[in-house]
Amino acid sequence: MTPTGSGPAFPDRPTELALPPNELLDDLVARLEPLTTMVAEAPASLTSVTEPETAENVHLRDSLSALALTPVRKARSVVDIGSGAGYPGIPLAMALPETDFLLLDSVGKKARFAGQAALRLGLGNVEAVAARSEEIAAGQHREGFDLALARAVAPLSVLAELASPLLVEGGTLVAWKGEREVAEEARVEALATRLALEPAGLYSIVPFEGSRPRHFYLLSKTGPTPEGLPRRPGMARKRPLSE
Repeated sequence: MTPTGSGPAFPDRPTELALPPNELLDDLVARLEPLTTMVAEAPASLTSVTEPETAENVHLRDSLSALALTPVRKARSVVDIGSGAGYPGIPLAMALPETDFLLLDSVGKKARFAGQAALRLGLGNVEAVAARSEEIAAGQHREGFDLALARAVAPLSVLAELASPLLVEGGTLVAWKGEREVAEEARVEALATRLALEPAGLYSIVPFEGSRPRHFYLLSKTGPTPEGLPRRPGMARKRPLSE
């Protein structure tokens, strides 16, 4: 890939990651069984995958695969943007009990479910809030996290705009993707100065047996949040920033 500017760019090929030890993952999945049961029994539709055995792979093991990333293991304050039924925040909070997690979702029923699930699992390091990321970034949580997570939420450039005002300088955005978003990679590279975020890594991993490789995009916060961020809720999607 040809860089679009003078700053760091995503590599032509992702770095392949190995999963954490099977013993660790199997133990965490077993301890998280009440979450998949709650999702399956929930009267409201929280996710398209509800069958427990399938959800164990598609949701739990996919979420936990991020433990292969150093910034995830070292984080102490995490915001999960668009957490839905609690993925990836709740599985990672189970794995990282010394780390504080804020789970965000704009849909009230999803945020309430995530909060109830965290209580049932005894996770005192989790708070679930029904709010948009732009709203909390304009208030007390501005530049309040050293790690932002986003799993299957929005295009990479949109996630970068939403995450930037939430992250401290030196903080990291980790975005889960299936296939690579090559056009979005170029957009993020071009918007690095406007967002105070620059590419910090591209990794591939096979989260469970039979799965296609998944990709992790890492972006690093390079300085104070630029003036004008966050924009009004919804603007990142409706009117993407120009390069």
